[in-house]
Order: sequence, then structure tokens, then C-alpha cells
Amino acid sequence: MRPALLHHVRQMTDDDLPAYVYDLPSLREHVRAIRAALPDRVELLYAAKANSDPRLLHTLAGHVDGFEVASGGELRHVRRLFPDTPIAFGGPGKTPAELAQALNAGVHRLHVESAHELRLLTTVLGNRTIDILLRVNLPVTLGPVALAMGGQPSPFGLDPTQLDQCLAVIAADRRIRLRGLHVHLASGLDARAQLALANEVLAWADDWADTRVLGLTEINIGGGMGVDYARPQQVFDWPAFGAGLRAALARHPELTLRIEPGRSLTAYCGWYVTQVLDVKRSHGQPFAVLRGGTHHLRTPAAKQHDQPFEVIPDDVWFHPWDRPEAYDEAVTLVGQLCTPKDVLARGVTVERLRAGDRVAFAMAGAYAWNISHHQFLMHPHPTFHHVDEAETAHVTEQAGAVEKADVATASVGGMSVRPAS
Repeated sequence: MRPALLHHVRQMTDDDLPAYVYDLPSLREHVRAIRAALPDRVELLYAAKANSDPRLLHTLAGHVDGFEVASGGELRHVRRLFPDTPIAFGGPGKTPAELAQALNAGVHRLHVESAHELRLLTTVLGNRTIDILLRVNLPVTLGPVALAMGGQPSPFGLDPTQLDQCLAVIAADRRIRLRGLHVHLASGLDARAQLALANEVLAWADDWADTRVLGLTEINIGGGMGVDYARPQQVFDWPAFGAGLRAALARHPELTLRIEPGRSLTAYCGWYVTQVLDVKRSHGQPFAVLRGGTHHLRTPAAKQHDQPFEVIPDDVWFHPWDRPEAYDEAVTLVGQLCTPKDVLARGVTVERLRAGDRVAFAMAGAYAWNISHHQFLMHPHPTFHHVDEAETAHVTEQAGAVEKADVATASVGGMSVRPAS
């Protein structure tokens, strides 16, 4: 944890905890490095599903080419924050109302997932036009991946045998402009595997377009750049990935590639900070019971890993009895929920961990709060802090007012707001 964040955390009261702390300078530096590694003709969209916090989106906005959304709610949220920014709208189950919403919002690209969805689109177009990509589930061998969206039977995208049906619908309706293909097949890949998959996608697209005399100008290869929670320092190799894409684009001088990372952009900027309520032993094994839990930070439960963390000692102890602690041993860190599945990290060796100490879980900037079951047991929601030394002002909004204002909580300079439960 950077010194500025650590200082901020030390200024928090116990009532501020648990808390999400977002490191905006680190996020800014990270996305700048990614942007610099990518060649021309590679457009970078941020997948808002990873974390749609408004302050994070504003931090990213100056460095990405747009945002990818996957629901009408995300589309409304992002368009309200950014009236003119390009938006790509994907997702496997769009309703007619969402298709109409996409048209009204002026989305830059619509990712069509089926022939039925394409036909639904024709019923809501009216006299408008739309630029689309056809999402395809290619018959490729993926090998071991964290998440497979394609290469096997899947609800995502079109079977290649259905593409000609779509081409016939498009040919008969001049309101629909086919710009290219969307082929997001897997998540959790390193740079070498991502490049191999991208080259396989390009080769398949070349053959498919040539046999149908189509001039494809865009291919969106999705996101899925690997994030290794077991080795936080091992970041996806963006320079190698960029160099590989540069070589691929040299063979396709008319093509624009688009990528849609989410987790690999924002995971590293977020921290979930909480406090040890108790250290207890059960059948000889120590457990640290923390404020909060997986109803705030669901990532370790969803991905079945140990969330990396740092201990922030707090030497203050007011009680007359001995302080519960674990010393130089493997401890399981759990939350307050009445379920044995509420585990944030299992059997991790700590030098010292005491009741009253604080624990900062790293890599909590993506698929964390936004995928968690917030209302389970009705514990208080965390506070949200956005640390940016470059700023002199702060913005605060109640997360409970999101439905009204579509803006989540934010704080700077030691002030915080706890969302309404």
C-alpha cells in the first residue's frame, strides 16, 4: 500500500470500517502505461461491469476510447456520466426495451448475439440506423482458462453456422450496418495465450470474410487479460501484448482491433480495509473474525482464492484482559456472516495478527463490491474513499441515492460516506 493510502487509512475511525479505498493516481498511471503499450488501430474500451464507480470511470475516461456496457442499467449509468463518449453495448439477453434504449442513447456499436436478437432489432429501429458487430462463438480449443465464454457450447454469441442467416437479414435492411465481428472467448489468459487466440480469431475471420466477399473493418477480441491474485506483482504483460498486436495489424492494414478489459484495468487500484474483531481458536486452528466479509468483497468466494492482504497494526488496546492474537502461524480470515463460506483468506501465515488490528485486502478494485450480496444479514455497508493527492476538493454522494442520481459514493482527504443500508 502506498504511503498516501496508508496515511489515509490510519486517519479512519473504527466507525469508517469496513471501507473501500481507491488509489486514483495508481489507476491513472496503470491505464496510461496500458495505453502507451497498445499500437495505433487498437481501441481500448473499459468493461464497466468490472467496477462502475463514477470516480473510477472519470479517472479512466481520458485514457480509454470508450466504455463497454452489458445492460440497460449500465448504459443509463455510463451515458449519464458521459453524454458523448463512445459506448459499445453487449450481453447475451437484450430485451426489446434495451435495444430501443441503445438506439436512443446513440451507442457506437451494438454487439448482436443471435439471429433472433438481430430480428428484434429491426422491429425497434424505426427510421434510425445502427452499426453492429456480430458476436461469434468460434470452434477453437482454449485449454485451461479461468472462464470460457466460447470454444464450446455456450449461451454467448452466434454459432458460426448461423452467421449466414444474419447476413441475409442485414442485406435486406439498409438501416443495419455490419462493421465486423466480436469474438470474446475466454478470460484469465496471459499475454502469450491472448496473442495466440487473437491470431487464431483473425485467421478465421479472414477466411470467413473472403468466402463471403465481405470487407471487415473491425474485430473486437474482448477482454479477459489475466489477473493473478496469488501473485499480485505479476501483472499482465501489456508491452508484449501490444507488440504482438502491432505485428498482427501489419498483416491487416485496413483493420481496427478493439479490446474490452475490465478486471485487468481496475483490480489493482482498490483496497478493502477492515478490522479484526476477534482471534479465536477452534480445534487448534486460529481464525481471525473481521468486520464485514464476503457480502462486501465477494471476489475470493466467487473465484475460490485467498485474497491478498496486508496487516496494519494498531497498538491501542483498552480492555483489561489479554488481547487475542495469532503469532507466526497460519490463520484463516473470515467475516461476520453466519456461513462457513464467508472466508476471505484461508490458512495464510501471518507474523502477528491481533484483535483491533486492521487488514487491507489488495486487488479489490474489480468484481468486488458490485458483485456482492450486500443485504445478507443487513450488516452496515462499507464506506468509500477515493484518494487522489492531486485534488483539493472532494465529492460525496449517498450510494443509496444511486437510483435517483446514478452516482455512487466518493470521498477524498479523510472524509467518507457510508451508503444507506
